[in-house]
Amino acid sequence: MPPPRTRGTALRHRLAELRGPDVPAKALDARALAALAANPGCARRAILDGAGVNKAALASALGSPSAFGQSQFALTRGNAFEAKVKADGGAELLRLVHEKLDRSAEPPADARVPDLTATGPQGRTARTALELREAAAHPGAWTLLDHPMLALDVAGSPAFLEPDAVVVHPDGGWTVVEIKSFPLLDGSADPAKVGAAARQAAVYVLALEELAARLEPAPRVRHRILLVCPRDFSNQPAASAVDIRKQRAVTARQLARLTRIEDIADALPEGTCFSPELPAEELTAAVESVPATYAPECLSACELAFHCRNRSRETGAVTSLGRPVRAELGGLTTVEDVLAAARGEAGDPGDPAVAALRRAAALRAEALEAACR
Repeated sequence: MPPPRTRGTALRHRLAELRGPDVPAKALDARALAALAANPGCARRAILDGAGVNKAALASALGSPSAFGQSQFALTRGNAFEAKVKADGGAELLRLVHEKLDRSAEPPADARVPDLTATGPQGRTARTALELREAAAHPGAWTLLDHPMLALDVAGSPAFLEPDAVVVHPDGGWTVVEIKSFPLLDGSADPAKVGAAARQAAVYVLALEELAARLEPAPRVRHRILLVCPRDFSNQPAASAVDIRKQRAVTARQLARLTRIEDIADALPEGTCFSPELPAEELTAAVESVPATYAPECLSACELAFHCRNRSRETGAVTSLGRPVRAELGGLTTVEDVLAAARGEAGDPGDPAVAALRRAAALRAEALEAACR
């Protein structure tokens, strides 16, 4: 008689059923986690990411293909720049870490660069943990971990993350390094792109903190990361230290608010599947069985954004107007409700949102009347 399945095994089996038969799981990376943390109320994204569903393929199958993601040219350029930064055992990268973050330490003349090769994400995670533990146990030297693998518990399910690099300082502290292909022009970069990189790095820092907490004594995970980008319009690396304490706190709080993936999966109808191979009607019904929390910000962060926006507009949901507007409208959840309240046809006059709408409608009427005179 086979042994009973553990709860974790049962959840993995359930998530595999949601992906579809023989469909490989799409890894949940830090960029996706940062976007998920920015919208923790979206159960649809949580279950799709938790199950490893390819949302780009799903969006195409639903008839709302996504324009989200990097071009092949950008990926190739980014890989070439990263290789340049890490050449010669990461000498230039370590020089930038020393210059920007740890001038008081000895220059990294002879850094240790361990081999992190292992089988599967679990094996690579264990190998990374071993090397970080080894570096923490022998302070006084620089260590560069090239593409380590970290694990972070997200809504009861492990996510495997791969930062560009993690540097161990001679004092035993750990620093996350993000290498991006957008330029630093006169020492500064596009604030939106820097913010996205900081949110992504915050996920790595949280994963490192989980690992550090299991060591005794716990190494210090630095909250200033190193952002490495091309200098001006050249291919020469330049770097900037970025304080991510705010992004780390927000991301930790938002991830803690996520509904457990297991709870979302248990609430789905039996036989629910998100395989892009399903007929369009069946696939649409499966996706719509999970509530979404759409906001315009999703357009730059989620492959299903166009589908969710269309559904939001069809139902007249005020979320399509943005989170600030949604917050101001209180219990008025549809555009029809808002217009009815403004016209005095519905709504509690004592509700501040209803009162503000009626006042705005009256002012608009006065302005139009004055303009027609």
